Amino acid sequence: MIFVVCMRFFSIAGAGRVWANGRRRVLEAGSLMCRVILVLWGALAIYWSNLPWGWMRVLTAVGFVVLGFVLLWRVRSVKGWRIFAGVFVGLLIWWASIRPTHDRVWKIEQGVLPRAVVEGDMVMLNGMRNFDYRTKSDFEVRYEERVVDLAKIKAVDFFISYWKPGPVAHTFVSFVFEDEDTPPVCVSIEARLENGEVYSALASCFKQAELIYVVGEERDIVGSRMGVRGEQVYRYRTRATPEQARRLFVTYLESINELADQPEFYHLLRNNCTVNIDRHASRDGKGSPFDLRLLLNGYVDQFMYEKGVLDTSVPFEELRRRALIDDKVISQETPADFSERIRRELEGQGE
Repeated sequence: MIFVVCMRFFSIAGAGRVWANGRRRVLEAGSLMCRVILVLWGALAIYWSNLPWGWMRVLTAVGFVVLGFVLLWRVRSVKGWRIFAGVFVGLLIWWASIRPTHDRVWKIEQGVLPRAVVEGDMVMLNGMRNFDYRTKSDFEVRYEERVVDLAKIKAVDFFISYWKPGPVAHTFVSFVFEDEDTPPVCVSIEARLENGEVYSALASCFKQAELIYVVGEERDIVGSRMGVRGEQVYRYRTRATPEQARRLFVTYLESINELADQPEFYHLLRNNCTVNIDRHASRDGKGSPFDLRLLLNGYVDQFMYEKGVLDTSVPFEELRRRALIDDKVISQETPADFSERIRRELEGQGE
């Protein structure tokens, strides 16, 4: 009996030691991860900060990494943590002081911020883009004004454009009008880049690009992606009613004017094209709970299909096959009747 009791005691004690060791290892792993994240984030924030010279940003970022290693790995004392915390708080204050601006030398394609003037149902769109492209860098710059009637909006089309096959793409929308003589108004939410700047997904998380709503003709926004960029573009007719489409358009107009008055930073995860489309839908009561496909937006059309936003009368694979825009509609130059052609090509989406 005593032997059995002793064996049970040692078994419990051994299990306790295993549990204690496991818990300690988990805490150590969590501590290591926190230290790595803090040092890595700080170094990247410095590297992509507003320091004027590249060599200064590199040296300062390397210095921060060395300081973090010494204080958090070599010293590993309360004093070391306090020193690092003070430096990190100072970095956060500096980071918070970096503000978005409209005052940069922008890429020509994003050089003009649109603005909307609303009087009743009539909307004057200023800065509407309608470029003619010969190559990616050779184009005729043309911004126009256009008056549209809110009461005549009948539908919303959703586009996905892939620069290469995969889980990430660009998404945007067009507002379609009852009057066939009124071309759709296309709105593309993008990272606004400086002239000569190349988009970087990681850099966009560190205040490296402002936000812009590009408002323009489909022959420009859609056609340039298909033509000179060689992207694969899909168009879906959503199931939004005319009333829902009008309310959605109004939320876009409000954001366009707000952005013209107050710049914002683009952010890969928090302020990108697809997340903002979903926010606009949410303001109209049609938003969705978070889904990973809102970030891996190359799959967002399947997500929208599952939510009933797209036509569900046919299987998704068939709908997607129909949604692909044939690049033959462009030929050598984007035709003036581009919008009509892509809708004539894509039939059977409940339109």
